[in-house]
Amino acid sequence: MWLICFFAMMGSSFAQDRMQISGRVIDAQDQKPLGGVTIVQKGTTNGVSSQEDGRFQISVPAGTALLVTYVGYDSKEVLANTSNLTVQLSASTNLLDDVVVIGYGSVKRKDVTTAISSVSTKDLEKRPIVNVGQAIQGKAAGVAVMQPNGAPGGEFNIRVRGTTSFNGSNDPLYVVDGVPVDNIKFLSPNDVTDIQILKDASSAAIYGSRAANGVVLITTKTGKVGEGKITFGAQLTSNIVNNTVNVLNTQQYRDLQNEIGMVNLPIGLTDQTDWFKETYKTGIQQNYQLTISDGTEKLRYYLSGGFTDDKGTLKGSFFKRYNFKANIDNQVRKWLKVNANITYSDYNDNGITSGLGSNRGGVVTAVITTPTYAPIWDPTDPERYYNNFYGINNITSPIENLARTKYNNNRENRILASGSALITFDPNLNFKSSFTLDRRNGLLTTFLDPLTTTWGRNQYGEASDIRNMNTVLTWDNVLTYNKRFGKHHIEAMTGSSWTDSKYTNSYINGSHYANGLIQTLNAANKILWTAAGSASANNLEVKSGTGSGATSWGIMSYFARAMYNYDGKYLLTANMRADGSSKLNPNHRWRYFPSVSAAWRLSSEDFLKDVEWIDDLKIRGGWGQTGNQSGLGDYSYLAFNEIERLPWFETKYQYATPNITQSNTLRSSDLGWETTTQTNVGFDLTAFQNRVTLTLDYYHKKTTDMLMEVTLPAGSAAANVIKRNEGEMTNKGLEIALGSKNLVGELTWNTDFNISFNKNRLDKLVLSQLYNDAMTNDNVHDYAVRNEPGRALGGFFGYISDGVNPETGQMMYRDLNGDQKISSSDRTYIGDPNPKFTYGMTNSFSWKNFDLSIFIQGTYGNDIFNASRMETEGMYDGRNQSTVVLDRWRVPGQITHVPKAGFDMKNSTYFVEDGSYLRLKNISLGYAIAPERLKRMGIQKIQPYLSASNLLTWTKYSGMDPEVNQYGNSGRVQGIDWGTYPQSRSFVVGVNVEF
Repeated sequence: MWLICFFAMMGSSFAQDRMQISGRVIDAQDQKPLGGVTIVQKGTTNGVSSQEDGRFQISVPAGTALLVTYVGYDSKEVLANTSNLTVQLSASTNLLDDVVVIGYGSVKRKDVTTAISSVSTKDLEKRPIVNVGQAIQGKAAGVAVMQPNGAPGGEFNIRVRGTTSFNGSNDPLYVVDGVPVDNIKFLSPNDVTDIQILKDASSAAIYGSRAANGVVLITTKTGKVGEGKITFGAQLTSNIVNNTVNVLNTQQYRDLQNEIGMVNLPIGLTDQTDWFKETYKTGIQQNYQLTISDGTEKLRYYLSGGFTDDKGTLKGSFFKRYNFKANIDNQVRKWLKVNANITYSDYNDNGITSGLGSNRGGVVTAVITTPTYAPIWDPTDPERYYNNFYGINNITSPIENLARTKYNNNRENRILASGSALITFDPNLNFKSSFTLDRRNGLLTTFLDPLTTTWGRNQYGEASDIRNMNTVLTWDNVLTYNKRFGKHHIEAMTGSSWTDSKYTNSYINGSHYANGLIQTLNAANKILWTAAGSASANNLEVKSGTGSGATSWGIMSYFARAMYNYDGKYLLTANMRADGSSKLNPNHRWRYFPSVSAAWRLSSEDFLKDVEWIDDLKIRGGWGQTGNQSGLGDYSYLAFNEIERLPWFETKYQYATPNITQSNTLRSSDLGWETTTQTNVGFDLTAFQNRVTLTLDYYHKKTTDMLMEVTLPAGSAAANVIKRNEGEMTNKGLEIALGSKNLVGELTWNTDFNISFNKNRLDKLVLSQLYNDAMTNDNVHDYAVRNEPGRALGGFFGYISDGVNPETGQMMYRDLNGDQKISSSDRTYIGDPNPKFTYGMTNSFSWKNFDLSIFIQGTYGNDIFNASRMETEGMYDGRNQSTVVLDRWRVPGQITHVPKAGFDMKNSTYFVEDGSYLRLKNISLGYAIAPERLKRMGIQKIQPYLSASNLLTWTKYSGMDPEVNQYGNSGRVQGIDWGTYPQSRSFVVGVNVEF
């Protein structure tokens, strides 16, 4: 009995010493529950895992330690001293273990041997982003992103380490979920989870012939195991253009015209119209996105759908997009995993005319050059826009210019569908085969009624219908081997890629409409029957005539990569790719693109093991070659013929067949690859327990055999243009990226800064040594840009202005050759559109449930040729002018910087301005609401937020916006502002809800 009592007391004591703990694990940042977390009694095997709601139960002796671990989070040790325990885990700050996506694979950041920039996607849902290019701007060193105009849905120009091609495209290759695509306009930023940019040739060479301008790898979202959730985001944006240009009122305009002597205005005219208020409005942008995702160990899925409606700041301008995405992963067997990924997008806009003078339909300049005495509608004929400008025929109001594109509809729907199978032969060897369909259907319709506009009456009304379909098929097969032998780690990959593209188009134009009630072509009395010539792929420009066309091209590629890692200290990577393209001459179609890179992790050496503040220090170096063929048409190496249709309705041609004539393009028998050779040296530093990261890179890029379209001297031959390889260009630069965790704990403050320096130089041309471009103002009728060897691309060319002659009021131009007269030989380079450096900085703050992000971005040292001022300050005809001309010279002896009315205007430094700017690109503030009573209703989190973009801009530029380029994607012409659609200031209110 004594023994029974003793053991009973011991059992009672033991029971009292053990505790039954009911706990919950949540994310320290956003307070979300974490499922699948391991909670173990330290030093034992007694452990459990948390459920999807983060809750767990465990029985342990009171006062013992619990070890809480979860992948991607810092481990935490807590004492079992209460029956209700809440554990907050912080996301792991060991950036070195992050996985970086590379071509046809991935690698841990600490093992990267090349120059790769990662772009954070954390704040995408809080910014008014329509194009993924906006997410990259200012976020990556060495990557310059410009939105050349503020039109809704406008494309972005992305330059990775400068301009590398003269006639070809300078856009990087975009690879979305492993599939190369030509643009990312179709992609919703809300579906993006990861962006990596391959900048040097040693990283991009695995994509060979299409990677000369860098590679942007985009990974979209997928379902996650144990994270079933529904999210909804809504965003409303108000866009405002408030950088106005003041114009002359009617009396001031009359005084100016009296000096010019071109217009004799009647007495009694008064101001009637504020053209800025009539043309610009507050643009409203709406974004809605719904996603559903979940996953088990065998099956994961992600579904999303979204709608974007962007009504621009110019009346009538718009961009709409519907997008849908479905991603399914299924582990069918231990050795077989299949994936299906479908992205569908339907988007359209109406293409407002900007970047042109007001006499050519340009809206932005017409706001300034249309006299304020003019009403919108003609009082004598209310169905017509007013056009009585007292003898001046080159004025049309901005409202009339807007009406010319009112019924335009440029629509495209695109489906990107891919399927893949991953076969795992053993843990070290796998094979992946994927097939992708990329189909685009484009439809551009235009209509202009025969009554309201001057041009419509001239054409008796006109309309067009242009359709195209482009189908690209891609089949990739990749075999990967991965093995560790003690301190040795090798990875080998080899594969092939087959791409086939087929394009068809048709176009029809008509005119002579009775009225504007029926806008389809069946209401046109005259259908144009002549051919407009061949159409290039994906070209939706309005074409005259009626016809159709078809083209095709293909690429066959073989590639391989070998990676070697010894003890995490010495890293070596080698790539090789062979590409054959149908666009090139059969004798020169194939080209090999090799690359090699190596890295030495000094922090793993014994001589640095005692330096505690260094977490990781690595030196990198690489060399490689990449190619470019994107500037070529599908049959560029061939001579072209033109079809001339004969008037079959005339008796003598009723049985005739078309004439086939030689075009102006010669056959190029040796057309081959444009090649860029790049060398890169850099180092990566992580210090102070991952609190500071620093990356430095120096690069040298040499482009040879540049693809050029050369105009030959006029002769007896009909053809005078040839596409050939000639010319060389160099880019070299320095990139710095610095990240710091300034404050950690309950209040966090992180800073990410990058700055990039690039110098461009056109080294060599062969057949033609000068290329003149950018004919702007009709009154001057001269080229504003010249390219020649020895200088950077896009240099402005003209006269040096030495101010206004106080006695005559004329602009004084410098006599450079000393012959006592001003002639074309006195022209020189007067500006450089290439910035000395670009930069961006993001500061992120977090406190409790609040988060704040401040993003600034800018450029320094670039010039802008303000061609808009030639029309708004030129004072050479009857168009209205800005109030700058109120300071014009009027009497002898007057000191002023504005010449007299009717001065001798030339392309000169008078119109070249400093385009440097610093912009508060975005500031956003959010607050996460996650009370228990909402969770009982099934709502995990509500996060309202406020955001503002382009809030402040510091610049000396006098135009409406310094981030401008009329010529868009051109490499040879940059920094021209000629009535370009301005950027807007955006104010956003939004909410994200998670169920």
